[in-house]
Amino acid sequence: MAATMAAGQLASFPVRFDVQYPESMSKLTFVKWILGIPHLIIVGALNYVWGALSLVAFFAILFTGKYPEGLFNFNYGIMRWQANATAYYDLLRDDYPPFSMDAGQYPVTIEIDTPDNLQRWAPLYKWILAIPHFIILGILGFIASFVVIYGGIMVLVGGKYPEGAFKFVVGVQRWSLRATTYAFFMHDQYPPFSLD
Repeated sequence: MAATMAAGQLASFPVRFDVQYPESMSKLTFVKWILGIPHLIIVGALNYVWGALSLVAFFAILFTGKYPEGLFNFNYGIMRWQANATAYYDLLRDDYPPFSMDAGQYPVTIEIDTPDNLQRWAPLYKWILAIPHFIILGILGFIASFVVIYGGIMVLVGGKYPEGAFKFVVGVQRWSLRATTYAFFMHDQYPPFSLD
């Protein structure tokens, strides 16, 4: 019963993320890593924009209790682009990600519910409450980097990313997305300590 309740709570969490598992993949692992570089450069630049807009949202929430809709949608789009690029780069999908923030163009599901009202003073402490998540995610990210290399070798050798490794990397990305959206004011629900 506890597992059912936990699954229900995760399903109702305001941030959902998943990546379709491909049954077979091209063995051109290292080519994919090279082809992913333009996306990494663009996403790196967009992250500065995302940070600046999050600072604007910080003050907007303090004064109004609302995340400005235009800022929210733009930051959401940046996170979608990053998720698509990361799925290509870390999970070695064959289909090249679009140079776009639009939904439905890549086999990655990222959904962030638009909040109606946010706690006005929460931006002052949310990032502190998220510190345990980021400590754990730092460790998991370090492990995931080796899992990505292992996955790349397995794709190179056998044309298939091991399903357990794939699910682990997706789980780390899911956890990171939930913690980041909480710490940067996109919702008020404290994220679970979970890869699911």
